[in-house]
Amino acid sequence: MTNQSEPATDSLSIHRRAITVDMHADTAQRLVDENVDLNQRMSDGHLDAVRAKEGGLDAQFFSIWVEPELFGRGGPAAIARADKQIAAVKGLAAKHPETWETATTAADIRRIAASGKLAALMGLEGGYAIDERIENVERYYKMGVRYMSPAWSVSLSWAGSSGDEIGKTRGLNDFGKQVVREMNRLGMMVDVSHVSDRTFWDIVNTSNRSVIATHSACRAITNVPRNLTDDMIRALAKTGGVVNVIFYPEHIEPGWSEKKKQVDAEIASPVQRASNEEKGDAVHKKLARDRVRREEYAKRLPAVAVARIVDHIDHIVKLVGIDHVGIGSDFDGVQAVPVDLKSVADLPNLTAELLRRGYSENDVDKILGGNMLRVMEEVQNREQ
Repeated sequence: MTNQSEPATDSLSIHRRAITVDMHADTAQRLVDENVDLNQRMSDGHLDAVRAKEGGLDAQFFSIWVEPELFGRGGPAAIARADKQIAAVKGLAAKHPETWETATTAADIRRIAASGKLAALMGLEGGYAIDERIENVERYYKMGVRYMSPAWSVSLSWAGSSGDEIGKTRGLNDFGKQVVREMNRLGMMVDVSHVSDRTFWDIVNTSNRSVIATHSACRAITNVPRNLTDDMIRALAKTGGVVNVIFYPEHIEPGWSEKKKQVDAEIASPVQRASNEEKGDAVHKKLARDRVRREEYAKRLPAVAVARIVDHIDHIVKLVGIDHVGIGSDFDGVQAVPVDLKSVADLPNLTAELLRRGYSENDVDKILGGNMLRVMEEVQNREQ
């Protein structure tokens, strides 16, 4: 950051003093499918250790995501896919102990941040890998997973998703409620990002611990099913939980989703061509399709700025107070990002915008990570 005015320099020092915790990035799939070296600066993607240090990131929750259409909604393939990603995240610390350390608690994050290293944590995005067996919730907890969202964009028999038709009428069944209670018992946070409205309400009515949204935004601003209504935000806050605001333009910019659908129709042929020309497996064909989407979205869709993320933060703060908001980028899981938050290196721009709007240093500390550290401590304290 060159040619800074004095306030920008001050905002950078405030940013670096905070413990910054990003609740959701999809980089674990890159580790498995592309064999990337996260210790090197990469020319693509949104996250690596070099840019994390530049951007003042201290702790990253890696999403352990099983794509149901490729690996199933359960069974050996889904389990193996999750287990490979977990091994890859743990491998960061094994290969680069001077840079990365795995963490499972708030105390771990504080200690690792103080040492100047990056903390690597994990959450399951969708409950596909638990294979409808309650004992597998504890299995993944013991492997280091510290949150789980019951469903991603595809509903399960026991939990509805916001991303399909079935989810519109599906909440948690008895097994789903049992899963939530088991997560409470273990000290694993329950994540409502991606679940259907009915599943959301079943979760907040079943959980006896704070509930979180790891990467969501406000439906009052951007009316998409993935976002939370004001009533949902209030209910989540009443549990003591935190809404971690996503950076993806589709979920933060009004009207962007409709424009994206139009662009998707226009680019269907080159996207399909890229898939057909890719000689690799189904995963690599998806990577080829996503590369075309990334390039075309950048050319054809309206630019979105970090200020829009702060609009959603403002909305949550006005509704429920400063203690219930955080950040969940969805980096490496999206094909478009804000123009001034293109990677983790640009995180100081978020702090600068927060300070510009009148948030105090203490407020910034809470938004960047303090609120989630509090929730982690509360959920992991079994004596309550």
